Parts: sequence; structure tokens; C-alpha cells
Amino acid sequence: MKNSLYKGTLKNIILKLLKDEGRMYGYQMTQMAKEMTQGELEMTEGALYPLLHKLEGEGMIDSETRTVNGRARKYYFLTEKGKKQQSSHEIEMKSFLTSLKTIFDV
Repeated sequence: MKNSLYKGTLKNIILKLLKDEGRMYGYQMTQMAKEMTQGELEMTEGALYPLLHKLEGEGMIDSETRTVNGRARKYYFLTEKGKKQQSSHEIEMKSFLTSLKTIFDV
């Protein structure tokens, strides 16, 4: 199952999406990840929301609720701590991917 490979990187994916988009709500994150991976990554609410709450508890992200079309919608965004963490995670991830490419392209 391809999704199992993404499982360990969901935190990095969420932080990267928030870095690139600035402010997103949960469903928007799931749809963007699915779109960017041509359907390969289907983030479930059961995986996404506990991770968002964990990241918020760690001070990596913050949230605010806005009313859109008469409905409350919770938007998430990176804190300064989250921005620094995302940057270092991205560097590590790129290095890791380069190493994997070297191994599997032999």
C-alpha cells in the first residue's frame, strides 16, 4: 500500500503545505495533498486532525476559527517555531530523498 510510505512523513507534508499556502483548513489540506500526488496520498481525517492537534500543542502551528458561508471553519498556520522546524525538516527530507534516489537508481 503506497499510503504507508506517506504515513511517517505526514507531519512534514502538513508543515510544507502550511508554509506554501500560509493558512489552510483541514479538508483543504487533504484535497491539496491528494491533488499534488495525483491521488496517491489520501489523508484521512483520523490521521490529519490528531496530528494537527499535536502540532498545535507543540507550538508549531496555531489556529483561528472564521465563519465562511454561515459555517465555522478552523484555519491552521505556522508559528515562528513551526517555520523554523519546517525549514530544517525540508532540508533533512531533501537529503533523505537524494540518498534514496541514489540507492534505488543504481
